[in-house]
Amino acid sequence: MTSRGADLHLELPSGGARRTALAQALREAVRSGRLAGGTRLPPYRTLAADLGLARNAVADAYAELVAEGWFTARQGSGTRVAETAATTPARRAAPDPSPSTPRHDLLQGKPDPASFPRSAWAASARRALTAAPTEAFGPGDPQGRPELRRALADHLARARGVRTGPANIVICSGFANGLRLLASVRPRDWAVEAYGLPFHHRILDTAGVRAHPLPIDEDGARTTELPARARTLLLTPAHQFPTGGHLLPARRAAAVEWARSTGGVIVEDDYDGEFRYDRKPVGAVQGLAPEHVVYAGSLSKSLSPAIRLGWLALPDHLLDEVLAAKGQRESWASALDQLALADFIECGAYDRHVRRMRKRYRQRRDQLLAALAAHAPHLRPTGIAAGLHAVVELPPGREAPTLAAAHAAGLALDGLSSYHHPSAPAPPREGLVIGYAAPPDTAFTRALTTLTEVLGSVP
Repeated sequence: MTSRGADLHLELPSGGARRTALAQALREAVRSGRLAGGTRLPPYRTLAADLGLARNAVADAYAELVAEGWFTARQGSGTRVAETAATTPARRAAPDPSPSTPRHDLLQGKPDPASFPRSAWAASARRALTAAPTEAFGPGDPQGRPELRRALADHLARARGVRTGPANIVICSGFANGLRLLASVRPRDWAVEAYGLPFHHRILDTAGVRAHPLPIDEDGARTTELPARARTLLLTPAHQFPTGGHLLPARRAAAVEWARSTGGVIVEDDYDGEFRYDRKPVGAVQGLAPEHVVYAGSLSKSLSPAIRLGWLALPDHLLDEVLAAKGQRESWASALDQLALADFIECGAYDRHVRRMRKRYRQRRDQLLAALAAHAPHLRPTGIAAGLHAVVELPPGREAPTLAAAHAAGLALDGLSSYHHPSAPAPPREGLVIGYAAPPDTAFTRALTTLTEVLGSVP
């Protein structure tokens, strides 16, 4: 029920004295904590109409509970639950930090949540909402808002060398959503990198994809070893996930030649291509062969995973299939968020944010490297030229005890072996995947100290 007071769900028994039943139901709502102290109740006329009772019955029940001290009534303020009458469940005390509650988050893949540009995003959201056409509040287009597709086509061409137009972009709810769509329309044999996100491995497995892992070295996937059965290739060429190498030009060329000669499709996951530090910008593979590459991106690293927006830049021959798989009503991203992002990109706020965070994350990376050089010089971090994480490889047998020591010290940290594809023939390498973006400034130095202490404590 809707009224100027609280919405109430009350079930009264049929028959009997309805006023008495109502008074008892209201008392129980207060006792159980469903009606908190200070809650304003509906006017008795409104509650009477909703419950099918006489107005006098509700007025008498209210008066009875006021007399008993359950409710208070003031002229112009209506009837409210008395503060002293409410019985609310006791709040649990926050647990003390313990090994099961990490004090320091060094997990990969998390941008700094405190750096989200709230004011700039709010300004874009207000402008977008004010300017939004009426049809934007209807069912809309499953391909995505045209405003965002136009903004993305311009941005991706300028910043990542992507060759596409608004008509070839499909908006989705992050990369995982896009990967599910592609897995549903592509042949079942995919070549994948031997190291990758287990969540993505599970998406492909659930879709019935037969995965053929490609070996990985410091220069990314060895694309000259693509299996004959594969017809789709999933790559992270700008910054191999998680090992960190970028795909050499010769290997990019080999992947493109494979796609052209076999009619295959490359799925390019450009998950953190905006963040590069010690090398020249590496353009998207899609720019080399737009007719054979699906370019996939999202906001999860560059802005925030809380804004569930991603995109696929598709070749012509895949567009209709992907849209059919997406459907007319499901897997949609919020139209209002899409409009806000379009404004955020077009007004330059997105570029400014990325530049600011690139500088910030480089400083964080440099702090990590300095701490390792000073306290663990025998370890060589890799994958540090770009992104939000670094990899420290460990000798065989060292990963498990190091992770156990980190857990005991309150560090949330991943092991490199957990990203190894279960079907890859080579044994997994051991090491740590260290995210350096998420901790607040006040805690980052302590997190690094704890990390180096852990690395020094494990024989």
